[in-house]
Amino acid sequence: MRKFSEAFVGFDTSKKRHALAVAEGGREGEVRYLGEIDSSPATVEKVMGKLATRYMKLHVCYEAGPTGYGLHRQIKDLGHDCAVVAPSLTPKKPGDRVKTNRRDAVTLARLHRAGELTSVWVPDAVHEAVRDLTRARESAADDLRKKRQQLVAFLLRHGRIFTGLKHWTRAHWRWLAQQSFEHPAQQIVFQDTINAIEDAVGRLHGLDQQLAVVVPSWSMAPVVAACQAMRGVSFLVAITFVAEIGDVRRFDNPRQLMSFLGLVPSERSTGNTVRRAGLTLTGNRRARRVLIEGAWTYRYPARVSETLQTRIEQLPKAVRDIAWRAQVRLCARYRRLITAGKKAPVAIAAIAREMAAFLWAIGQEVHPLT
Repeated sequence: MRKFSEAFVGFDTSKKRHALAVAEGGREGEVRYLGEIDSSPATVEKVMGKLATRYMKLHVCYEAGPTGYGLHRQIKDLGHDCAVVAPSLTPKKPGDRVKTNRRDAVTLARLHRAGELTSVWVPDAVHEAVRDLTRARESAADDLRKKRQQLVAFLLRHGRIFTGLKHWTRAHWRWLAQQSFEHPAQQIVFQDTINAIEDAVGRLHGLDQQLAVVVPSWSMAPVVAACQAMRGVSFLVAITFVAEIGDVRRFDNPRQLMSFLGLVPSERSTGNTVRRAGLTLTGNRRARRVLIEGAWTYRYPARVSETLQTRIEQLPKAVRDIAWRAQVRLCARYRRLITAGKKAPVAIAAIAREMAAFLWAIGQEVHPLT
């Protein structure tokens, strides 16, 4: 059988079945739909083996989605090139209103051959495991916040308002212990919500402890420690940023990292007209969120607190110098923006954008363990 030079294979993945299409190399190469196959690894290996007997080189792609990176790792282990495509950046015709598995697979194969697809960064298995743990911790924090809001709303409906300074302190818990309701059903609702909050707190603390245990043995542990030299970058901010972004050296310059985080202004310009609007807010929202939260600390004058001093003691001097320059610059920049009449959220977004640049610089000094 004649063996052709190369082919571009498009997978439209799903839980149980994969739609498969192949585009032969060259401008005039044939593009054909091969049908649907079972999503089991054995079936995928069999199909890739058949294609490998016909083509010397295979370039496989599929869109990132709920099926994860298992298919990518299997195809790479089989010795073929595989790209996981960003769905939001896949070119689409405005008038195309028909979407089927067959069309998606054929489109992926054709666009992959044309080089029109943008691939995403695929973490290794250990990095993905740590990222799953950080996301589980984030989900636990969101769950706890929602349960607390439910209890506060329930008490407000019944005129129970805490007059202390802050909720969820010891004083607030003592006040909650004094609350009682005449109707048994309302007392049951109150106590059930209290129990749910206590369970959520226990879950959150357990995940925090697991993060503290797992991170020191992770290859990215030096990067996590170095990122904490920055003001506003606590352990949770650092681990979330590193778990979501990975090695920042994959970005050629800090502008690429800023754009990836969606912290650059959108633009619609034509001719001599320049129109800029709000932030693009594309890319990784979790990393963007923690940077925004950390940026609020630059409202205050530059200083090295006792907590920050403890974090930077064992770090290289180059990292400490970058962090201090960042603090001096960003604190002054926040004051200038506020003095110029910018609203606080706008100024904080600008600070977060520059924080990403300084974290990129730190990432050039401290590398992951090999």
